[in-house]
Amino acid sequence: MKKRGALSLFLIALVVLLTGCESSLAVLDPKGPVAKTQSNTIIISMYIMAGVLLVVYVLFVYMLIKYRASKAKAGYEPPHVEGSKWLEMTWTAIPVIIVVILSVITVRTTNEVEAVPKDYQDQKPMVIYAATSNWKWHFSYPEEGIETVNYLNIPTNRPIEFRLYSYGPISSFWIPQLGGQKYAMSDMVNKLNLVAEHQGSFLGKNANFSGKGFANMDFEVLAMSSADYSKWVDEVKKTAPPLSESEFNQILEATQVGRKTFSSTHLSFSPPPEGEHAGHNHGGEDMKDMKNMNHDTQPKSEPKTENQHSHQ
Repeated sequence: MKKRGALSLFLIALVVLLTGCESSLAVLDPKGPVAKTQSNTIIISMYIMAGVLLVVYVLFVYMLIKYRASKAKAGYEPPHVEGSKWLEMTWTAIPVIIVVILSVITVRTTNEVEAVPKDYQDQKPMVIYAATSNWKWHFSYPEEGIETVNYLNIPTNRPIEFRLYSYGPISSFWIPQLGGQKYAMSDMVNKLNLVAEHQGSFLGKNANFSGKGFANMDFEVLAMSSADYSKWVDEVKKTAPPLSESEFNQILEATQVGRKTFSSTHLSFSPPPEGEHAGHNHGGEDMKDMKNMNHDTQPKSEPKTENQHSHQ
């Protein structure tokens, strides 16, 4: 009875743990080419690790059985066996080969997911600026001239180029079923290319702990057909109010807000940190003015007077 109780408790704990890991397993249910590439890489790595574990456990059991202690006559001495150079070379080479294989797979996958997916390279990517603030997501659509807060709508079968930056602490943009995560930071823009090949609602989140409101930074990603997406954009332009600079500043200062939709973007009065607006205005006029100001404020040596010359 005790054994059955322990087994039942183990099964219950296993079910609870698997239920809690449901969102994490979304990476193994890809809905786009980028996520599929990453999912395949994860599965290949798991198979390689499982194969290593299988070999280790089989050899472990074999050694236990073959070289187990047994009764022997008094004074018995086992034969002296020298080490095998071939075995030593083998068990040194195998881990090196495994690491090389995993490294090659990882590098190829990284290069592939950084670019627009192969089947969509003939299409012009749709640019969406994804900015974060404490603890919100701002999605700006420059082509459509609209903006949403805390939710994202995208068309299927079209490459999306997300341009990520932050008005607050470092965050990490992640839609597990569409692709991997990438950081959103202040004073710079990171780019992430994703494609949704299936319609549906997907979970987006901040994968980097950024303070007390971190747990509320989940957002819905609704992938819809091109026709439905166009209808939604038209509806937003007709019904949503424009976004003013004062209201945008109020949203930035608020710790939490619900979903919001606007028929204009903040990009005109609060541009992203790229190009001439890049972090610290690299190479811009402000930097030149600052250098000139620093040069002008440096102490200058006073010319020597006749009295000074006379005292030398």
